[in-house]
Amino acid sequence: MATNRSYQDACGAAHALDLVGERWALLVVRELLLGPKRYSDLKEDLPGISTNVLATRLSELERHGVLHKTRLPPPSRAQVYRLTPWGLELEPVIRQIGRWGARSPSHRPDAHLSVATFILSLRTNFDARRAAGADLLLELRLGEHRFRATVADGGFEVIPGPAEGPHAVLDGTPKTLASLVYGGRPPAEAEAAGELRLSGDRAAAERFLSCFTLPAPAGPAPGAAPPP
Repeated sequence: MATNRSYQDACGAAHALDLVGERWALLVVRELLLGPKRYSDLKEDLPGISTNVLATRLSELERHGVLHKTRLPPPSRAQVYRLTPWGLELEPVIRQIGRWGARSPSHRPDAHLSVATFILSLRTNFDARRAAGADLLLELRLGEHRFRATVADGGFEVIPGPAEGPHAVLDGTPKTLASLVYGGRPPAEAEAAGELRLSGDRAAAERFLSCFTLPAPAGPAPGAAPPP
């Protein structure tokens, strides 16, 4: 961000906004929290961003030390963008902002949902009370992406990569899996619609889907008309 756009405020929060407060900047960071991506990947996962704005945000974030350009090892050698260790420290910030925003009465869960958004939502909304006593290993397949999801000892971990010997496999789009996790949609309904492929232990899959909860809505904004 240019110096003349700075808040000129000694508060650490103000300086953080100097660094990542421009429109789209935090969403670029969000998309890189699960690993490096090419420019084309970022453009696809952020369909509302223009090419000029994306290029500008990447340049700014690199200049500020939040991310850096690198190349994948052979045979790919593709240029990718990767968060620095300092940039990765933004994950809990983004997750908390996401949980706060999900409480808004005007939140639109039907809008675009990227793979990174869905996976980070699982990390954010895991409910240890609901998961009490569960010992589960699942593989989540989201297009070409694979994730190993583990629920054990009241904790949860989901990381990129296939799961070896999972109890169950859930294969669908981020929106489909979100409808199962947060919308209470029965897996059988999504299967019948051709939107989900569930293999393995069905009971384990359903137990996994029950381990996440959204925060309570904040309520209508002051002065808003009551619902019909």
